[in-house]
Amino acid sequence: MKALPICFRETLMVIFETAVKGVSAAEIQRFARQAQKLAKVSGEVDVLISGNMRLRELNRRFRQKNKPTDVLSFPRPAGGDIAISADIARENARRYGHGTAEELKVLVLHGMLHLAGYDHESDNGRMARAETRLRVQLRLPASLIDRANSPAPVAAAQSNRKRGKPQPTHRSSR
Repeated sequence: MKALPICFRETLMVIFETAVKGVSAAEIQRFARQAQKLAKVSGEVDVLISGNMRLRELNRRFRQKNKPTDVLSFPRPAGGDIAISADIARENARRYGHGTAEELKVLVLHGMLHLAGYDHESDNGRMARAETRLRVQLRLPASLIDRANSPAPVAAAQSNRKRGKPQPTHRSSR
């Protein structure tokens, strides 16, 4: 994919176009640096955290899909850019029972692995294995790939229903 011109050229920059309550750019920047090192991504990496409208626009422009998505990666010869939907991160955090900061970190890690050259759509589980290993090492909740391949939210909802707990809203994966 073509590089996204969203950033200034520093080592690693995080830009919040959409504010996320309780999450600072410094926190995400520290995590992104750690994920970049572990994923072995050299060069400059920049992270844009925006809303669904921006992610829909980028997804339509670069992937010809007219819908918002949780994370997009735009590799460059050295590093790249990651765009994340704050709206979808908040929804997923509620759905999976963890904080929005943790969800943003899951999405940063997923995007960073794409910048490292992984592609879960064609690599026979190589990215899933790397993401699971790094997720455990970074003490993150279930990865995007794990969640996409697991009926966990439905099973949790059924278990909660039996105990009389409120049900998360189930939406199809993006």
